[in-house]
Amino acid sequence: MTTTTPMPGYARLPRLISLMTGDDKHHAAAESTVDVLWVLFDRVLRITPETVHDPDRDRFLLSKGHGPMAYYAVLAAKGFLDEEELADWSSARSRLGHHPDRTRVPGVEISSGSLGHGLPIALGTALGLRARAADARVVTLVGDAELDEGSNHEAIVVAARMGLDRLSAVVVDNQSSTHGWPGGIARRFETEGWVTRTVSGRDHQALYAACTTEHPGRPLAVVAVVEPKGGH
Repeated sequence: MTTTTPMPGYARLPRLISLMTGDDKHHAAAESTVDVLWVLFDRVLRITPETVHDPDRDRFLLSKGHGPMAYYAVLAAKGFLDEEELADWSSARSRLGHHPDRTRVPGVEISSGSLGHGLPIALGTALGLRARAADARVVTLVGDAELDEGSNHEAIVVAARMGLDRLSAVVVDNQSSTHGWPGGIARRFETEGWVTRTVSGRDHQALYAACTTEHPGRPLAVVAVVEPKGGH
């Protein structure tokens, strides 16, 4: 796959990611999310370094928190972090761990990396924001393998039943799920009442269009298909 219509600043990301070494096991996790993360922070989410504590900001929850190199690179490119921090990541001196820490890293909403947590937390966040009539959107990025977790299935069912139309889930599909789903990932969400879109996870314009799809009365699931894990 090839990335189409990259926006200014995107070209910095490979170099920023390359500054973070020592986690080869999860490098593929970072590479699979880089384009989705860039499009969300560059064009979709209403959040900046100046608004990280604004109660009406959009919320982004990275459920796929293992291997957060692309996440840190995007945060640095957008001014949430200093680039100089990246080379020292995961050291005893650094606030940038192998899993992101919401109490230490600006722009990080949840401490994540343990699979299956992001979507249920996003569900609760969306309910809380709706209770106080906030207009903020909640977007969570999950991996296809996470959908094997029962906590995610419960969240998929409840979110649609409650009509959480400020909630979106972006599923990065690198075909690493153990069990899969009859009819594919989008079908799983559609069955429970979500609006769905399936696009290339490398096509910036397609990702933007999918993530900004109108979905009144229903949550939105965007399946971002990338290269198979371990493939080229």
